[in-house]
Amino acid sequence: MVETARFISVIGAGMASDEQLEQARQVGMLLAQAGFAVVTGGLGGVMAAACQGAAEAGGLTMGILPGSSRREANPWCQVVLPTGLGQARNVLVVQTGLGVIAVGGGPGTLSEIGHALKIERPVVSLGSWEVAGAGQAKNPQQAVDMLLERVGDWQPNGSLFAD
Repeated sequence: MVETARFISVIGAGMASDEQLEQARQVGMLLAQAGFAVVTGGLGGVMAAACQGAAEAGGLTMGILPGSSRREANPWCQVVLPTGLGQARNVLVVQTGLGVIAVGGGPGTLSEIGHALKIERPVVSLGSWEVAGAGQAKNPQQAVDMLLERVGDWQPNGSLFAD
């Protein structure tokens, strides 16, 4: 039997404030502690901070890169997928996760939120865009709790992998 990791997508700006970086790090850590893997766009800012938090908590991290070089990935990405797709890789980032947490971000993050909602992934915003259909959280714990509630039946039972 093949085991499949249960990923949650964490999205946000490559250039983020200290507060956003800390929030993303906490989101990554909390997701890993809850038994989920983290997938991001693999670069810096929110993406690196979420991967750092997850990796430091013993979780699995994946970066789906816009470019063709694995060297572009932040140092906390354990699995790296260089796509050469540019911003089109945003679809892959949100498609890979069972749900999405957006921390801050600009137009690229808005694009990912739109794609996630279009493919019916639950989305929670933490200081990010206010979009119909996306939940609004006030802190990292609330963001993770809200998303895991929305993910519902896909929550792991103490295992990182699907049954």
